[in-house]
Amino acid sequence: MKKILFAASECVPFIKTGGLADVVGSLPKYFNKKQYDCRVIMPFYTCIPEKYRSQAETVTHFYTDFNSRTQYVGIRKLVLDGVLIYFVDNDFYYSGSWPYINMYEDIERFAFYCKAVLSALPLIDFRPDIIHCHDWQAGLIPVYLNDSFQGNPFFHGIKTIFTIHNIKFQGMWDVDTVKYFTGLSDYYFTSDKLEVNHNGSLLKGGLVYSDRITTVSTSYAEEIKTPFYGEGLDGLLNARSASLSGIVNGIDYEVYNPKTDENLVANYTAQNFEKKKAENKAALQKELGLNQDPNAFMIGICSRLTDQKGFDLIQCVIEEICDQDVQLVILGTGEERYEGMFRFYAGRYPDRVSANIYYSEAMSRKIYASCDAFLMPSLFEPCGLSQLMALRYGTVPIVRETGGLRDTVEAYNEYANTGTGFSFANYNAHEMLNVIRYAKSVFFDHKDRWNEMIRRGMTKDFSWNTSARCYEALYDDLTAGTEE
Repeated sequence: MKKILFAASECVPFIKTGGLADVVGSLPKYFNKKQYDCRVIMPFYTCIPEKYRSQAETVTHFYTDFNSRTQYVGIRKLVLDGVLIYFVDNDFYYSGSWPYINMYEDIERFAFYCKAVLSALPLIDFRPDIIHCHDWQAGLIPVYLNDSFQGNPFFHGIKTIFTIHNIKFQGMWDVDTVKYFTGLSDYYFTSDKLEVNHNGSLLKGGLVYSDRITTVSTSYAEEIKTPFYGEGLDGLLNARSASLSGIVNGIDYEVYNPKTDENLVANYTAQNFEKKKAENKAALQKELGLNQDPNAFMIGICSRLTDQKGFDLIQCVIEEICDQDVQLVILGTGEERYEGMFRFYAGRYPDRVSANIYYSEAMSRKIYASCDAFLMPSLFEPCGLSQLMALRYGTVPIVRETGGLRDTVEAYNEYANTGTGFSFANYNAHEMLNVIRYAKSVFFDHKDRWNEMIRRGMTKDFSWNTSARCYEALYDDLTAGTEE
């Protein structure tokens, strides 16, 4: 049996700030349990809900030298959905109401985490064949394996995989600061190792020293090898292209299931969605104070309100989007200018724009189930989960062709009557607007084809089953010839 350890800073349902938590919390459940023993290790934040903190039993504790002082390391564990989760316990580093503080402090906190993970392994009776590191917070694990842990026979032969969830976030600060908190020597702070533009990058450390690199979609794996998307690391990723692959994320089809979702007023499947989605739409219109018009073209948005997500495009043409026959439902928080923009238009057109400037899982499910279309005009999108949820709930995605959006949404072809959504290529507001208008014309004038598109999207399989098989193949390839 192959032993895999996921190392990450967040994991549902314990803590979540983005899609990373969904991957770490969901993917291990889908591996073949007879062939893969996959466990997770993450910090034991004090902001983890008490119902989980109280379940976590102590495995061991010890002290380690870190940053010129001796630090306590506790290891706790609990089993959830058949997956064993370890927690690194240290209140000095992991107290507070949020898992992240600021980059200066976070570099110290996650350098400690990486060292604690490796230090704990000989004490918890689990020697992984592969440590699967996720994002910059776990980037020092492959570096430390190459450095201070190299002389310990326990660690000989342990392989590492590093997954980039978003290359924009690199765990970067000035070299002297990173050197001080990591304890690494000058040797590691050159342009072929951790140095990026005279700063130290924990993410780059993971990329340089891991045996394999993955990212969360096939297209994104290609995009980050270019200067526009590569955030200064495109040269390194081209040099390591033989070790780089993209595996599209999935969603948990048991959690996101319109047939059983308790947040919906009417549950449905791909066979009976037409009437049931209309009931959800009517209920949402009533709840949000929109005009109760079954024929309105309702567009949903559930997102962080940032430039990355394409809201500058929406800002350019929002007056044209908010047409007489369109309803726009927004859920999310982010940059003040976009929050203000949506509040303004909700006040201007209260019967057809609803600005919900907060986040609610229940409201997001209602939007996925009720809307006719779902808009994601991202500047870049490593994978994206919202379009997968929209497809699952029978809401037609309108996306820009980038990263995982390109890989998961097949553009509608009116001649062949194929596709699961609508897409546009250039990062251009009027190109986006034209695609929205095209989608609207299909919705109004070719409802039978629109419903066929919904049905195709709902029957696609973007569950973790598909992704898990790809990761299993990667694990098998990486450990070939090393098993006893």
